[in-house]
Amino acid sequence: MIAALIAAAVALVVAIAVIAVVFVVRGRTKTPYAGQKKDVRSVGNVGVHSTLGAGSRAGGKSMAAPRVSSSQPSSRTPSEGLTSRFAAMGVLAAAIFGSLGVRLWSMQVMAGESYKSEAQKNKYTTMYTPAPRGYIYDADGVAIVKNRPSLTVVADASVADDRDVVQRLSAVLGVPYNVVRQRIQDATAGAQSQRVVASDVRLRDVAFISEHTEAFPHVYIQTRTVRSYPYGALAAHAVGYTGPVTDGQMKNVVDGRKIASGDDVGQGGIEKWYDDLLAGDHGLQTVVADTNGNVIEITSETQPTRGSDVYLTLKAPVQYVADKALAALIAPKDGTIGTGKGCAGAAVVMDVRDGGIVALSSYPTFSPETFIGGISQETWDLFSTKESYEPLLNRAISGRYPAASTYKAFTGLAALAYGFADTKKTWTCTGSWDGFGSGDWQDCWNHNGHGTIDFRGGIVQSCDTVFYDIGKAFFEAGKTQGGSLSDTAMQEEIEKYGFGKTCGIDLEAEEAGRVPTPAWRAEHFKDYPMEGAWKGGYMTNMVIGQGDVLVTPLQIAVSYGALATGDLMKPHLLKEVRNAEGDVAATFEPQVIGTPDVKPENLAIVRDALNGVATDNADTSATLIRFGLDPAKVACKTGTGEVANKEDYAFFACYAPIDDPKYVVACVVEQGGGGSAVGAPLGAEILAAALAADSGELVDVGAVAGSTGKSQELAGSGSSGRTD
Repeated sequence: MIAALIAAAVALVVAIAVIAVVFVVRGRTKTPYAGQKKDVRSVGNVGVHSTLGAGSRAGGKSMAAPRVSSSQPSSRTPSEGLTSRFAAMGVLAAAIFGSLGVRLWSMQVMAGESYKSEAQKNKYTTMYTPAPRGYIYDADGVAIVKNRPSLTVVADASVADDRDVVQRLSAVLGVPYNVVRQRIQDATAGAQSQRVVASDVRLRDVAFISEHTEAFPHVYIQTRTVRSYPYGALAAHAVGYTGPVTDGQMKNVVDGRKIASGDDVGQGGIEKWYDDLLAGDHGLQTVVADTNGNVIEITSETQPTRGSDVYLTLKAPVQYVADKALAALIAPKDGTIGTGKGCAGAAVVMDVRDGGIVALSSYPTFSPETFIGGISQETWDLFSTKESYEPLLNRAISGRYPAASTYKAFTGLAALAYGFADTKKTWTCTGSWDGFGSGDWQDCWNHNGHGTIDFRGGIVQSCDTVFYDIGKAFFEAGKTQGGSLSDTAMQEEIEKYGFGKTCGIDLEAEEAGRVPTPAWRAEHFKDYPMEGAWKGGYMTNMVIGQGDVLVTPLQIAVSYGALATGDLMKPHLLKEVRNAEGDVAATFEPQVIGTPDVKPENLAIVRDALNGVATDNADTSATLIRFGLDPAKVACKTGTGEVANKEDYAFFACYAPIDDPKYVVACVVEQGGGGSAVGAPLGAEILAAALAADSGELVDVGAVAGSTGKSQELAGSGSSGRTD
């Protein structure tokens, strides 16, 4: 192409030069007298003289012959002037045809291959056909997400210019005119590709279009695949959902991933995290199109390749129990929130041996089927109202809550590490505490007091007084108070168990929670210096999991798993990936993300105390037995979180069997009440399900309903008094 441009430029210069030479030569050979004006006196009878005098007679001598005057040179003949003009025209014609010849030579010879290649490209066009997505299975091969056929209306690109056909499509499909036309004009899948007008079209609309083909020229009905959810909203927040690709996603496609307009892509959960594996490869058609863009011949075709199947660590029967238990607790009547306990909740079950997530549940939930073909504005508005309590929020990984008394296992380990607690020391609980002598009393949840109590009893009975004293000891031992310890010594011990940072699960939007420190508070309240100062009361609040402490249910599960085994495992949902032939293409390898530097004897003390919560606490023990669990084999901790102007949040964390840990469960019920009364039964039911599934006794899986979006006012408007 560059050579052709150079040749054309040279030809143009040559032509200009030739024309310039012609005009110069013509100017020099022009007749000097041509067009020159002469004085009338020099004409002399136009060059003819007579011998007749004034008095001559008619019969005199005969008249002399006329004589031509030689006073001026003779002029050129007319043919000589024309010769130069014809010569100039010939040279000009030669220059023009020479320029055209040079240009033709450059195009045919020098750039011939390039133009031939461009012509071939214009003749043949590549079109994409969508690929079916891979299935999503649980750990035992139960298909949680499948594909089903969907009636799809497609149209040729030329239909966008036919106003009548676009109007008819709009009326039949119930899609705005401008939207229909925009979809048909979208050429990102190929200039000659058929454009998706609507997916999952009603059978009656398909029948109408099929019966009136003359009214819908170049409009076709195809059967494509869309997602199918045989168990409804089961594990909805874990598996996520798909939807039409957005403009933003089209502009930020990862390397190796090909997306065409009209494709469904993962928009949340596993569907989004592993979208490149599930998506598959488009089919390709090479077609010949006429000048109007109509396909007249298909020269080659490659069938689409279905995406890989993703196997998760989830166990569908356990997930079913968790989803159903949360719904039955929170919205037992017609799916209306407020007819049970609390307004929302979450539960996580993790295999402590490899970090595999066995169940991940959040309520209220949603049905992924709702997003097929794009969510309606009405449904989106329903999900976004205050009354619906955010069903799209994955509270298991994104909900941030006060840890409540579940934190005492970790602040207790910190106390053991620095000698502020041991197996011999005792405390006296009177029901309230003012260790700083400030007059600001802090209550124990048991207002009657626990009497004299040791460290194990402090955890078993969840005595706040014991831990208030521990928080005070850390504060006064800090360097800013004249002590020798770091001001964040307790926080550093807590952070060993993963608090204050994300766990790294293979899902988006995981929150990190918060472990409050003097530096955090100073920055957070930098505009209010008086509030930013670190005080002893902040330590005594934090030590019982209150104040500015924030955790996620996933963090509680991972940290209690580390109490059980000694290692922090990276939580994950992926088990393995299988290609279209069913061969295992990839397997997740368990990852230890940390081993807390804790003395084994201190860890043993805390484990024994957590087992004591199950065996020595009458209410908790009775709850475990009710669900078929042996309290002697369970380690657990209840908690009741206090939130301003709201009912208490119920917490429960447990793992079992205590001598050979397999599963850990962490759950929370927002505004549900006490941990023992509400959290423990929920957690015990889910733990029993995990152990039953492990032994093969639990296999049933059923459909789960999505949220109705309905709610009624909660019974309480503030804390009813902690019970643990």
